[in-house]
Amino acid sequence: MTKEQFERNDGKGESMDVLQIARPVAAATSDAEVTDNPTVLALKDLSVFYGDFRAVRGVTVDVRDNEITAMIGPSGCGKSTVLRSINRMNDLIPGARVEGDLKFHGVDLYDAKVDPVEVRRRIGMVFQKPNPFPKSIFDNITYGPKIAGVPKSEFEAIVEKSLRRAALWDEVKDRLDESALGMSGGQQQRLCIARAIATSPDVLLMDEPCSALDPIATGMIEDLMQEIKSRYTIVIVTHNMQQAARVSDRTAFFTAEADSENDRRTGVLVEYDRTERIFSNPADIRTENYVTGRFG
Repeated sequence: MTKEQFERNDGKGESMDVLQIARPVAAATSDAEVTDNPTVLALKDLSVFYGDFRAVRGVTVDVRDNEITAMIGPSGCGKSTVLRSINRMNDLIPGARVEGDLKFHGVDLYDAKVDPVEVRRRIGMVFQKPNPFPKSIFDNITYGPKIAGVPKSEFEAIVEKSLRRAALWDEVKDRLDESALGMSGGQQQRLCIARAIATSPDVLLMDEPCSALDPIATGMIEDLMQEIKSRYTIVIVTHNMQQAARVSDRTAFFTAEADSENDRRTGVLVEYDRTERIFSNPADIRTENYVTGRFG
């Protein structure tokens, strides 16, 4: 649904319910043609500011349905800033603003009609460190549905479905009333993924979800991402290039450049392509230098 179509359907100026957005269908093609999945998120010439400081500029990326898109690059290049702008988490930071276009299924996420709370329901987020609420495992999963007004009669089914999709059900099904804080770090991170899944999002954003985990837990999270990408579109920020190469379908490489007017550094998108191309035959020498370890 385009913005114009929405406005024709809604003449009251109310906040947009993005649940009305129709998912696009890929066009039929012959077997000989290579096709891309439909675009879910379209970023075009996106810049993010904190007050007068432009933290990142000129980001143009198409994030496609049922794929894992990785954002890589050195610290301070704007990866997490871009990720947080996608579900409007930056709205919570005083002075933060975006310029350019950021569309979800063709609808401008920063249009005045868009409800940011609804955006965050449809575009879930998992943070760098596991952050379970100091509640039971059951209450962690039902927190989002409860706020959304889902009837309590549906809670048990939502909890089981979410924990199964997060590959956690068999480990915790007999202790759902116990505190989530008693779980291991890897279990807590999978619980956070299950909590995000519980609101039935289209997109999962993951900000370095494995950086605080041991190799075994990291492997479980990576396997989980591969399993659930058939249901969700995933965008992951990672400093681990091997992880990006292992799990992602497409990769965006960012770097930081000094501002010509001051000493501050602004993040820029250098290159965005299929992951195998980024790591084997990048178009930009800066990408090659980074993925081969010459800098970063």
